[in-house]
Amino acid sequence: MNFFKIKTTWSNAELVVLKLCIATAYLLVGGYFHAFIRQYDVPVLIIFGITCIWSVYLWIVKMKASK
Repeated sequence: MNFFKIKTTWSNAELVVLKLCIATAYLLVGGYFHAFIRQYDVPVLIIFGITCIWSVYLWIVKMKASK
């Protein structure tokens, strides 16, 4: 399992994308418990999808650059 042992460095700007991805995931989970958040399911889901793909892309680029 060498995948979990790979060390990479992230700038603050790159961490914003990852944090936004995690925050929107929390909002999606919280949306099932509060009717107010359910109104924003589609925009939050879109933001989550974009930031999730973006953060995975950044992670892969970082891993390839370190090799």
